Amino acid sequence: MSNIRPQAWVQTIAPEQATGKLAEAYGWQAKSLGEVTEYTQLGSLHPDLVQLRLQLYKTVEATLTGFTPVEQKLVVYVTSTLNQTPHCASGARLGLEAAGADPVLVERAVANPLEAGTGSERLDAILHYTALVALTPGATSEADIQRLRAAGLSDADIVALNNLVAYYAYTNRVATGLGLRTPIPTHHALKAVPK
Repeated sequence: MSNIRPQAWVQTIAPEQATGKLAEAYGWQAKSLGEVTEYTQLGSLHPDLVQLRLQLYKTVEATLTGFTPVEQKLVVYVTSTLNQTPHCASGARLGLEAAGADPVLVERAVANPLEAGTGSERLDAILHYTALVALTPGATSEADIQRLRAAGLSDADIVALNNLVAYYAYTNRVATGLGLRTPIPTHHALKAVPK
């Protein structure tokens, strides 16, 4: 198992030095990925946190049944770009490419997500809500939820979208706030969720 060590501003515990709960958490991710991600290692001084982050990631990803792969990755890319988080944005960009996303659509979405003008009422509503929750959650209103419903999202979809944006806003702040600013390797971006 080869592991990339994070270029971070805090101490981290390498996978080969992990014991107990941390070794278990690392092993859970490595089982599906073949190694432990840089982001996962950022929390290594608190093993319970590492395990809970991995479980939350898996749970958030599992709720997105009402979204296409392009919609999912676009939400992550817009959130991470707005939060100036190159680590997470690079992984989402690779996911968009793998999903066959139109590069013009991606650029339009990230340039002005509040008024993207993608030609899709559904995607425009998703991007608008994403930008609000990522940067100014206090500016969201019931009208934003009604816009998502009018665009065809169920309440379960809306809750899943909200949690995806909130999860990545959290992740963005962890990665960038601790100095993890390197791009995600291609193979990590496409299969980092533990099974």
